[in-house]
Amino acid sequence: MSIILEPERKNLRGCFSREHEPILTIDSGESVQFRTLDAGWGLETLTSFEIERRKFEPRTPDDKGHAMIGPIAIRGAKAGMTLEVQIGTIRPGTYGFTTAAGWDHAVNKRLGLFEGWGGVIHNWKLDAETMTGRNQHGHTVTLRPFMGVMGMPPDEPGIHPTFPPRFCGGNMDCKELTTGTTLYLPIPVDAGLFYVGDGHAAQGDGEVSVTAIECPMEQVDLTFRLHENLPLTMPRAKTPSGWLTMGFHEDLEAAMYLALDGMLSLMTEIYAVDRANALALASVVVDLRVTQIVNGVRGVHAFLPDGAIR
Repeated sequence: MSIILEPERKNLRGCFSREHEPILTIDSGESVQFRTLDAGWGLETLTSFEIERRKFEPRTPDDKGHAMIGPIAIRGAKAGMTLEVQIGTIRPGTYGFTTAAGWDHAVNKRLGLFEGWGGVIHNWKLDAETMTGRNQHGHTVTLRPFMGVMGMPPDEPGIHPTFPPRFCGGNMDCKELTTGTTLYLPIPVDAGLFYVGDGHAAQGDGEVSVTAIECPMEQVDLTFRLHENLPLTMPRAKTPSGWLTMGFHEDLEAAMYLALDGMLSLMTEIYAVDRANALALASVVVDLRVTQIVNGVRGVHAFLPDGAIR
């Protein structure tokens, strides 16, 4: 893999826009290796809410969101096609952090962890050889690193925030997008204009404290391919253990129906059944999982395990 993109000023963005000039143009089938900052542009871990940590500088007024690398243009990409992103090696950096409670967010308010509570920070030492993380309290967890943000800008002028997931990807925060998974995204704009960032060393479904183990990534290998005849309206992915389809909406129930609708479409393709029979089969073997509840636009993914229908 000869193309390597570092977290340098010329490669970094904190918003999506179809008007950004590509930092790299590649052909379908090419691979790129990335090294990324943590989502908050940090150059060191977060140890205090009162003391500002060292962050990447300089930044522009538009760099208000996650630290992303991009956009990458893919030759021949046209709006309406599908972008395949094959996820290879993902190697986290040496530190990560998780925060919870004490700040103005719907999760903290609903759980009674806003007023009268100070925030907590778990600092994690990450070991990419053993794929384990250990915090200052002595808790050890298994790492399953993935990128929280992978996607393209909507076909609308101006800049667009990084926080909500969209039909064309973005801040999906789906823990299944690990090494060995292939992601499929609807392409909204010519050239694709793909961005990546927001490394997570580990996360549960839901991302319930509003953060995962937020970390920089030392290595993220992605391979890109174009599909002209695979029309999608929402992302889907093939993981090492099954298929998943995603739904995003401000309303969690609506997100669930979008994910389920995508799964029925997928099952009609795989099993050559109509949607009614796909729904009957899905009720037997498909799991609905809450991807994340914290990005304003909620996410649900439907999961179909390999071998569940024979």
